[in-house]
Amino acid sequence: MQRGALLDAARSLLSEGGTEALTFPALAERTGLARSSVYEYFRSRAAVVEELCAVDFPVWAAEVENAMARAETPAGRVEAYVRSQLDLVGDRRHRAVVAISASELDADAREKIRAAHGGLVTMIVEALAELGHEQPRLAAMMLQGVIDAAVRRIELGAAEEPGVIAETAVAMALRGVQG
Repeated sequence: MQRGALLDAARSLLSEGGTEALTFPALAERTGLARSSVYEYFRSRAAVVEELCAVDFPVWAAEVENAMARAETPAGRVEAYVRSQLDLVGDRRHRAVVAISASELDADAREKIRAAHGGLVTMIVEALAELGHEQPRLAAMMLQGVIDAAVRRIELGAAEEPGVIAETAVAMALRGVQG
């Protein structure tokens, strides 16, 4: 129960104030624990983020997978893949994990996150093959790059509305740069 409270506090801190806000004293204050107690659960900020990824990423992946399952065509699955990931950008869990850059994580944590993202990419390979891509795995990785760029654009508070960014990402996914 305490671990869950610490993770929830970490999500809030990261969402509200980014990396600088996630400190063990702040976690202790948010949860009512002694600072030394926080260290009993996590050895570092990177360990907190690693656990957030381990807990939250499967939930996001399931949401993407469920959205894709509701689509009736390969193009519909591609659209659902893009839109569902971009819909998650506003989710507090997503903002929290993105707030700490991968460079602050140890190699093991980065590899776990990379593997989780690889699972997302794998979800779309079949739909891309059905659409006729000769290299569906490569196309899936490139598509994820478009999504990642759209995510960053939304998170930065770009001039465009998030809906416009999402529409552009879907158009790129389905029609490339033809517009």
